[in-house]
Amino acid sequence: MSTCSVSKGCFVFKPSPKKRRVSQKTANDFREKNNDSEDSEVRFVTCQSLWNQIKSETEQIQEDLNKQLFDNLVSFLRQSHSEFQEKTTEWTCRMKSREIPTAALVLGVNVTDHDLTFRSLSEVLQNNITPYIALLEAKDCPGIKNLMQKLMGQLMNCYVDVDSLEDEDYVHVSQNRIRCSMTSLINWYESVTEKTDSETPSKKRTSSSRHWQSPPVVVIFKDMESFTTKVLQDFIVISSQHIRELPLVLIFGIATSPMIIHSLLPHSVSSLLCIELFQSLSCKEHLSTIIDKLLLTTQFPFKLGEKVLQVLINIFLYHDFSVQNFIKGFQLCIVEHFYSQPLSVLCCQLVDAKKRVNYLSHDQCENIRRLPSFRRYVEGQVSEKQIALLTSDSFLKEVTLKLLEDLHVYHENYVSVLRCLHVFTSSLPKYPLGKQIRELHCACLENQVWETEEYESSLQLARMLNKSDLVTMLQQCVEIFVSSSGKEFDKTVEKLKDFLTQFQKLEEAFQERDVSVSSQKELQKKTDLYHLQKTLLELKESRRSKRLTKFEMLRFEVVDYIDSLVRNYLVPADHKTLHEIVYFNTASVLRGHLNAAPRIALHTALNNPYCYLKNQALKSDGGSISNKAPDICIVYKLHLECGRLINLVDWLEAFSTVVTAAEGPNAGAASSDQVDDIIHARFIRAVSELELLGFIKPSKQKTDHVARLTWGGC
Repeated sequence: MSTCSVSKGCFVFKPSPKKRRVSQKTANDFREKNNDSEDSEVRFVTCQSLWNQIKSETEQIQEDLNKQLFDNLVSFLRQSHSEFQEKTTEWTCRMKSREIPTAALVLGVNVTDHDLTFRSLSEVLQNNITPYIALLEAKDCPGIKNLMQKLMGQLMNCYVDVDSLEDEDYVHVSQNRIRCSMTSLINWYESVTEKTDSETPSKKRTSSSRHWQSPPVVVIFKDMESFTTKVLQDFIVISSQHIRELPLVLIFGIATSPMIIHSLLPHSVSSLLCIELFQSLSCKEHLSTIIDKLLLTTQFPFKLGEKVLQVLINIFLYHDFSVQNFIKGFQLCIVEHFYSQPLSVLCCQLVDAKKRVNYLSHDQCENIRRLPSFRRYVEGQVSEKQIALLTSDSFLKEVTLKLLEDLHVYHENYVSVLRCLHVFTSSLPKYPLGKQIRELHCACLENQVWETEEYESSLQLARMLNKSDLVTMLQQCVEIFVSSSGKEFDKTVEKLKDFLTQFQKLEEAFQERDVSVSSQKELQKKTDLYHLQKTLLELKESRRSKRLTKFEMLRFEVVDYIDSLVRNYLVPADHKTLHEIVYFNTASVLRGHLNAAPRIALHTALNNPYCYLKNQALKSDGGSISNKAPDICIVYKLHLECGRLINLVDWLEAFSTVVTAAEGPNAGAASSDQVDDIIHARFIRAVSELELLGFIKPSKQKTDHVARLTWGGC
């Protein structure tokens, strides 16, 4: 790089984004909490390894969920300009070619996830269709001129061949040297496509099998609703006039409804578009898949407690519907757990955990003894074993190994039985235990689910299922237990298959089937709580007065067996010993990070700066004001003592009194004017900062007063 210049100056060379060095992560933050540096290093490495596995899994989930959508878009783009490739002259093709192929991509209101989706879509299109892709945002395109500059700037940075970067005869056209117009864009497109066609066989690009000789130019409007109507109209009208010369394809990213296209564009403009609608997967279904793959599995040892999971789900449902923010919150839970829990060194795969238990130090053994769940376990043992657990580290390690194995087996069995219970409860009227499996999971983590009224209601409804539904559910449960990694379900599978055999051999009389079907229909008609209770009571009384049929007896037996599985395997996680090692339950910490209250945090920072600065000189007793505090803190605490209007002169005198309190009454008179000017300047700056933060505003009633805007101390 040359630094030749006529005059002296400072030359700044910004490093390329690809060459920037990423700072190496260390375990220093983990060591701050615990003096055991070796253990901190292991926890840090375990945390990093676990997150890398989860990150790769979430990326794979995202790719699988979007595969169908991206395949449809690729197929649409392949067909969009077939007549342009074939150079047909038929009248129908000529008429159709005047329309711009447009894909209306409805992504939903989870706007924060759209960026990742568009990046993935851009990669797919570059690998399969065309290297010429431009992603436009409304904030960068306030006018048609800005839009064309952004469009040409992105397209001219696209290279047909990666090897062409090394060719000496390759000339990269700068957008600053040409006029940003559609004519310039067409000339550029013709030049790059002609160069591609004229390449010798030895220099042909490796992507010739994927890209056409005249690939389309794809323009993606990431947030169509935010674009101004005039910009969209002008661009569409201009592009339609040159569609025979430039194979353009538009993709509209829509967050609300496809009708927004007709709301923004008049019919004369929308008629220039050949629109095809594409719908992405619902963000709720995406979240259900994420929870199913990350939490309801034994692949990852880390788990979320009920309150923590509920905080993440509530933020998702009531704030942003963002799956990416849910994953970031999950990542925060992982980091916080490994940082704050010294025993998280055992939060790993069972094979590794068994090895690490043998190398636990005495301090770590004491940490195990201090766990509340382990204390309850010790209290339930005989006195000799209690003494051994509390005094012998070697015996404690043996017991810890067994308890970790039991916890692993518990998770394997829990997931399978939870899915089985969800099969029965997800189709019941009113969904007493929830329609989604995450709701059932939270209910099981919170307390013993079989003691809740919702569970009892679900059992009563399950005892009224018809034969076809019951057989279908049993078949699904058999598939779940067969594919389960748990080793205790062989007898369960045999029992369920025996139930299916009995149902197949069962032959009911027509009247008995009619009674069962009519009761089911009656239940479906009356879904409100009053009629539901009334129907259940009537059925209960009728069963007392009449003899149960064979089908009803078998149905009761099936439901009771499922109930026994629930009581045996769906015990809440906090009832298991050593659950603190793998479960993160500190919901308050997570809520403090994610559900930020900026007004309260701002009040705390200004009223008590020691809370954030940790400077001993800033400690103050009660409501006293320290002159060591920042000027804005002093001004803020003084303004809390005022009414609706604050006199600036009195405020300045009070500020000066607090600031000069440490100097005493014998301050030099010669420098008093200079000190006053400095204090006055500091006061003006602090008041301006308060006005910027929104605590005060100028008053029109009195020129030397300001109006206070906040009350209640926050």
